[in-house]
Amino acid sequence: MARVQVGDQVYLEEGGTMFGAVRGVQRHGLHIYVENAGDFDVRADAVKSIHDGKVVLMEAKLGPSLRTAIAHAHAGERR
Repeated sequence: MARVQVGDQVYLEEGGTMFGAVRGVQRHGLHIYVENAGDFDVRADAVKSIHDGKVVLMEAKLGPSLRTAIAHAHAGERR
């Protein structure tokens, strides 16, 4: 967690689409913002990797409300 900084981008997989950003580093995890959904807390054991300003999470360790928020993070964007 020491390498995470406020503003780091958050992903579910390497090379995937960014869905949010780190808002704060807490003692036992992260406080993140998910686009179109708001703020969520993530336990440290749900973090898969941290590098180059990116945080990759393990979807299986996330709660259902956060997984739903991530799935809808880019809803309404034109492609």
